[in-house]
Amino acid sequence: MESCNCIEPQWPAEELLMKYQYISDFFIALAYFSIPLELIYFVKKSAVFPYRWVLVQFGAFIVLCGATHLINLWTFTMHSRTVAIVMTIAKVLTAVVSCATALMLVHIIPDLLSVKTRELILKNKAAELDREMGLIRTQEETGRHVRMLTHEIRSTLDRHTILKTTLVELGRTLALEECALWMPTRSGLELQLSYTLRQQNPVGYTVPIQLPVINKVFSCNRAVKISPNCPVARIRPFAGKYMPGEVVAVRVPLLHLSNFQINDWPELSTKRYALMVLMLPSDSARQWHAYELELVEVVADQVAVALSHAAILEESMRARDLLMEQNVALDLARREAETAIRARNDFLAVMNHEMRTPMHAIIALSSLLQETELTPEQRLMVETILKSSNLLATLINDVLDLSRLEDGSLQLDLGTFNLHAVFWEVLNLIKPIASVKKLPVTLSLAPDLPEYAIGDQKRLMQTILNVVGNAVKFSKEGNISITAFVAKPESLRDPRFPDFFPVPSDSHFYLCVKVKDEGLGINPQDISKLFTKFAQSQSSATGNSSGSGLGLAICKRFVNLMEGHIWIESEGLGKGCTAIFVVKLGILERSNESKHPFMPKVPAIHGQTAFSGLKVLVMDDNGVSRMVTKGLLVHLGCDVTTVSSSDECLRVVSQDHKVVFMDVCIPDGFEVAVRIHEKFTKRHERPLIVALTENTSKVTKENCMRVGMDGVILKPVSVDEMRGVLSYLLEHRVLFEAM
Repeated sequence: MESCNCIEPQWPAEELLMKYQYISDFFIALAYFSIPLELIYFVKKSAVFPYRWVLVQFGAFIVLCGATHLINLWTFTMHSRTVAIVMTIAKVLTAVVSCATALMLVHIIPDLLSVKTRELILKNKAAELDREMGLIRTQEETGRHVRMLTHEIRSTLDRHTILKTTLVELGRTLALEECALWMPTRSGLELQLSYTLRQQNPVGYTVPIQLPVINKVFSCNRAVKISPNCPVARIRPFAGKYMPGEVVAVRVPLLHLSNFQINDWPELSTKRYALMVLMLPSDSARQWHAYELELVEVVADQVAVALSHAAILEESMRARDLLMEQNVALDLARREAETAIRARNDFLAVMNHEMRTPMHAIIALSSLLQETELTPEQRLMVETILKSSNLLATLINDVLDLSRLEDGSLQLDLGTFNLHAVFWEVLNLIKPIASVKKLPVTLSLAPDLPEYAIGDQKRLMQTILNVVGNAVKFSKEGNISITAFVAKPESLRDPRFPDFFPVPSDSHFYLCVKVKDEGLGINPQDISKLFTKFAQSQSSATGNSSGSGLGLAICKRFVNLMEGHIWIESEGLGKGCTAIFVVKLGILERSNESKHPFMPKVPAIHGQTAFSGLKVLVMDDNGVSRMVTKGLLVHLGCDVTTVSSSDECLRVVSQDHKVVFMDVCIPDGFEVAVRIHEKFTKRHERPLIVALTENTSKVTKENCMRVGMDGVILKPVSVDEMRGVLSYLLEHRVLFEAM
């Protein structure tokens, strides 16, 4: 047998395989036994794991697998039946647990997948929440910048400051390289560069407003990215090696502003826009973010609001300045008017005093002259003098009344008076004049007309006398009728007079007076002129009339003061006319019918009434007036003493004097009356004190009553009037003429 040099292996091949299997089964068993220990540690440490029983089952499966591999170590050599039985049992248990674990995983895997799905959803929601939080932080940052910018913009209401501040704050907040504002020109066809951020003096060049890029921006209410090379973006030159930054443009609404011009802004900027251009730094990778664009849009709107507020403020400032100028002018006019009124009142007061004093002398002396033996020609002259003097006195009264009516100082002197007596007195005064023209005058008083009423007797009597006097003046023939009755307020409402609206009441009634004549008549178109000062109708202008044209104008104002209305009706020239007026008078209570604090004006008493031996004291600082008054009293038979000062009056007055006539316009005039009362404490020893004055104001009458005077007589006074005054005064011991 030939020898072989081959090296035989130490272990046979079958044995070597068995050895490897043996070692592998040992390490597999070791690994299987270590994995359950690790799972037990994990389950113990993880208190929230929801599948513990699954891990226990999986651990049992691994243990059984490891036990199978461990028992398999004894099967590589001869082994007993017991080892085979144990090995079989281990494998059966391993198979059962393996199948149970496999079946269980079929149910567990969907749950694990759903958990994974929920985990993914939660991760997505967390990511979305992070984005929203980032957006909120961005919005907060944007809002902070907007508030800061708004505060800076609105810290002033000057238009130029607003626009310049906007560019500066936007440039600082957004780190801009350049920011510019283009304004529409007056024509509205171009945009002019008006403000820039970096250039102190804008070049002021213009671009057409119809450029496509401008139309694109104006048609959108959002910020729009534009090309850096478009005309409105070429604000400053770029170096060749630098890339220009991104540029956006946004429109700035000009909100319905009139008369608001910046540079060449149109006066009416309805639906007009300015253009704001913003440029990021050159040669940078920075881009515009959404929150930055939103910030630009909000700032543009805020600028529009601030500009509108500035325009409103400017308009209000102009209106305030204009109003202040008007107020200054009105105040100056008011002061001038007050000065003119004071000057007029002073003038009227002086003229009243200065004119009534000579009028007193003319009328008094003429009336004295009239009672002497005169030839017919002389008597006619004296009567003419008296008529002219009375007409002049009436004109003086009318001018004074009209002056006080116009400045509002005239007030009604309300008191109780005999209403019937007023009408009869007017009739007695007008009859002598009417008899000369052979005009019959009739008076008709309604049965329900109250005998006594409350009102201004003098103004009512003056109104009636003036209206009746006009009827007599402008009538050459025919009858004149005076009708008075109580009118119901409902019957007085006339659509022709919408401003006159009488209201019924238990405390007053409306007196309606109609004066009808058959005289010259009036053109209907001239009726409205009759109540104008110094105006007369054509009939009066062409007829035989005299007068100042103040009568009806004053009557209208008197009637208005008495809350009434006056009008005239006529069918034309030659057909006569009817004058109608309505006044409101108070109703006298029955308990007060016997109390009449003011007596009516005393009518003149014609004829010789003797006052022989009646001692009278006259105090007047005007020599002519003192002499005239003395002449009247001496003519009536009185024993007259005259004095020119208050001291002399107090020294001369005695119990023998029955009446003291004094001019209260002299210094200490009212004080004299008080001193006379102190001198004669007993009433029957004190003489009657009567003020003889030229002053027609109500204050004078009140002052006379306050110091205890017994009467007030207004100059001028004729001899007949003086005779009536003395008669009434000695009988009633009181006499206050209505002022």
